[in-house]
Amino acid sequence: MDIKKEEDKKKGLKPSKELQDTQSKVDVRNIPISRVGIKDIKYPFNISDKNGEIQSAIGTFTMSVGLPHDVKGTHMSRFVKILEDQKEVLSIENFDHLIKNTTNILDSDSAYISVDFTYFKKKAAPVSRVESLLDYAVNFTCEIKNNIINKYLKVTVPVTSLCPCSKNISDYGAHNQRSHISAHIKIEETVWIDDIIEMLENQASCQIYGLLKRPDEKFVTEEAYDNPKFTEDIIRDVAVTLNKDDRISAYKIESENFESIHNHSAYAYIEKDKKKDVHNNKKSKISYLKFSKLHSFPG
Repeated sequence: MDIKKEEDKKKGLKPSKELQDTQSKVDVRNIPISRVGIKDIKYPFNISDKNGEIQSAIGTFTMSVGLPHDVKGTHMSRFVKILEDQKEVLSIENFDHLIKNTTNILDSDSAYISVDFTYFKKKAAPVSRVESLLDYAVNFTCEIKNNIINKYLKVTVPVTSLCPCSKNISDYGAHNQRSHISAHIKIEETVWIDDIIEMLENQASCQIYGLLKRPDEKFVTEEAYDNPKFTEDIIRDVAVTLNKDDRISAYKIESENFESIHNHSAYAYIEKDKKKDVHNNKKSKISYLKFSKLHSFPG
């Protein structure tokens, strides 16, 4: 008798069973799974901006792969291991490296990875030039399917909007409010977070800042008053900007004003696929992950 089994018997221990790889067993139901993996796992990583500056972030990841019809299950622990072993500083430019690594490790021909995180940008106040950090909600999403990679970037920026109607009908003053502009874009070439932030902030009545001195506060108040915009104006101006950028092949954009004189928001939305316009609304042969399948920003 095996020595270990004899010792286990003396100690009253049951013989150990062989650890089976249950996930790799054959499934006979003949039903493939589009996406299977882990959702909303929080993990730290390093993010790089267009100038090579690195900041730490806490990401909320969703990771999945396609599962063939004849395989019982995927190896969930491997997703966590992929994040644990991730040493490369991430950016939208190299985010596809992570998804290629996932397909290799999970032995799948399709995969999907999405991460939400907070991005900080140092901004100088308009007059005093005092610097402070401002936070932005950002999402990277990448999908590989049929050997085609699609990458998406989402950014939400807080801004100020001032009502043109209020300005026109009032003897003095006009109501203004904090607003959110978000752009969710499908990119053909690298578009940096800072590029999108600049595009969106430039379409507001005025930008907002983390820290303002009195001269700065005077400036932003008057700047907004001189540049009144409805939520419709903001969303259309964003669309004009994105339409001119050939790096962006499709987008959905949202503008939401958290009204100061109402208990509701004013809201506008535009979705556009440039490639469908180019092909006279005919379906493109390029694999395209519909925006409706992607979760949108909160707020």
